[in-house]
Amino acid sequence: MNLSIRKIKPTDNARVAEIIRTVMPEFDCVGPEYSISDPEVDDMYTAYSMERSAFYVIENQDDEMIYGVGGYGPLANGDADVCELRKMYFLPDVRGYGMGKALLQLCIDQARADNFKVMYLETVYRMVDADRLYRKFGFEDIDGPMGNTGHSACDHFMVKDL
Repeated sequence: MNLSIRKIKPTDNARVAEIIRTVMPEFDCVGPEYSISDPEVDDMYTAYSMERSAFYVIENQDDEMIYGVGGYGPLANGDADVCELRKMYFLPDVRGYGMGKALLQLCIDQARADNFKVMYLETVYRMVDADRLYRKFGFEDIDGPMGNTGHSACDHFMVKDL
């Protein structure tokens, strides 16, 4: 696969929503208390076109299909210095190619450039590979949620100083 990362375009919205709605059930993350039910899922381009936000897609240059997604933005009802890593999901076809590392590093670098001081994320413990990746990048567990994301079913919260 000839994979690359680029910013989301309006024409990507349907495919991005499809990826989110495909990967989350794989980890039993379905229902209104998970990000799969966020209204923004159907229009991620608009949701991340605000200041201090970015959303990216992993595209295979060979077939021009999107196989992974992820981004960051200000933490809802959080401190102005805190951003949230959001909706980072990959279809099984591209797992193991190092794109998670590349996308996470890009999000961290861009969040720093947007003057955030801390990156926060919410996940579930059953996403074992994601947890391993976050720890490699210096994310540490915290006792509970920050801000008010509405994702009350998440059971794992982490932060990283930027």
